[in-house]
Amino acid sequence: MNGFLIAALRAGIAFAVLAGLFGQFVVIPTTAADEVDRFPPYAPFATPYSTVAIVGVGCVQVALVAVWMLLTMAQRDAIFTPRAFRWVDVIIGASVVATVLALGVAGHLTIAEVPSPDDGMDVESALVAATAGVAVGAAFAMLMVVMRSLLRKATSLQAEMAEVV
Repeated sequence: MNGFLIAALRAGIAFAVLAGLFGQFVVIPTTAADEVDRFPPYAPFATPYSTVAIVGVGCVQVALVAVWMLLTMAQRDAIFTPRAFRWVDVIIGASVVATVLALGVAGHLTIAEVPSPDDGMDVESALVAATAGVAVGAAFAMLMVVMRSLLRKATSLQAEMAEVV
């Protein structure tokens, strides 16, 4: 695989992980505190929703680390080995956890009485966003399962070719 492409992808992954850390430690807690200051009835919801957001960002970071490891394997021409399946499984697991978190948020927003400062559009917008997160997360997890099966097939074909040659 092209060395420049791998280096560029690694730089992007490193930036995304660092941006996620900044979001987890600065942006999410600060935003939650600002919202509670702006509208005090949000106070009981700030900690649980902040925790879910932080864990969701963590899921993305775990998947990015797995992609980094797959890039390393591709660089070494070792992508068609059983070790690659573990990293693909990590990506699938992280996407499933993030999807379940989004599903929990969507469910909570649907049944709970979350106060809204104006006309309730804040809650409705959050519900639409959480539902979209569930749909995208489920689609991504299914895509990764398909990609895993393709990797398995390619790995077995490579092993067969190695035996023939």
